Amino acid sequence: MMLPRPYFEPRAIGAPAPYRALPVRLERMIHFVPPHLDKIRAKVPELVREVDVVLGNLEDAIPADAKEAARAGFIRMAREVDFGGTGLWTRINALNSPWALDDIVEIVAAAGEKLDVMMVPKVEGPWDIHYLDQLLAQLEAKHKVAKPILIHAILETAQGVNNVEAIATASPRMHGMSLGPADLAASRAMKTTRVGGGHPDYRVLADAAPGGAGGARAAFQQDLWHYTLAKMVDACAAAGIKPFYGPFGDFADPDACEAQFRNAFLMGCAGAWTLHPSQVPIAKRVFSPDPAEVAFARKILAAMPDGTGAVMIDGKMQDDATWKQAKVVVDLAKIVAAKDPALAATYGL
Repeated sequence: MMLPRPYFEPRAIGAPAPYRALPVRLERMIHFVPPHLDKIRAKVPELVREVDVVLGNLEDAIPADAKEAARAGFIRMAREVDFGGTGLWTRINALNSPWALDDIVEIVAAAGEKLDVMMVPKVEGPWDIHYLDQLLAQLEAKHKVAKPILIHAILETAQGVNNVEAIATASPRMHGMSLGPADLAASRAMKTTRVGGGHPDYRVLADAAPGGAGGARAAFQQDLWHYTLAKMVDACAAAGIKPFYGPFGDFADPDACEAQFRNAFLMGCAGAWTLHPSQVPIAKRVFSPDPAEVAFARKILAAMPDGTGAVMIDGKMQDDATWKQAKVVVDLAKIVAAKDPALAATYGL
């Protein structure tokens, strides 16, 4: 176990000091871009105005013979585009792949100053984070990168879920974690080919009619990912990093996508992945607090300026616990309002 003082020291001579707290950024959607495709890359300057995070994807969905082109395309995109307040991330290939080392070395050398977060797939334990942490520090020092590049882990193996708390605290570089349901399903030998969402066969039945009478019984579909998502959210909250829902693969079912995103938002997730442009407005809508909730939360904060005591508002008792809940909602609304003028007006901020 690393003791507190050296935990926040740079891992290499000349590397930037780690952040003591995460930078305040709006990250409602992490929008995936395949950077080997010229026509997609050409749309990034416009996309920057629409999304909170642009992620250049180098891993799954990129053919093996296009890996190097994707890496080169991401570097070109990072250099040529002004991202302003929009985050720039990349998802590198898995650390046990033939491409990961070149992904890390070449991207930090060419675009380390502009890169905010490096997303790492299939993280199994803290050892994966320790390896990348040290390597990033060496590369930052070599290329004189002034700010630390953060690490975001994808939780998509059974071993990773088992080690989720150790992963969350493995480095001060940790930005957060995303749930990766497809690879996790394969790792667990789950009997589903869906990418996120529920499953019609994962359900509970209503009680049978009294006296053993026959007849149809109501069935209620359940969420396959509830346990894992809750475990990840707890680990991230305890470590002071951000949890995210990952991909929802059925682009033709926006209602189910919105339901999955909303469940994740209510449970504490900061955002979700968007793999198709149609999912961007869904994530923007879901991960921005409801105006009525913001208005009520502002009432609570106004009635309890110091967060102590108890008051009645609209017939409901509010105390220090609900004050903390209200502050979460209002703080998020302020971050959203800073980027979205329309919502700022709606919130009255």
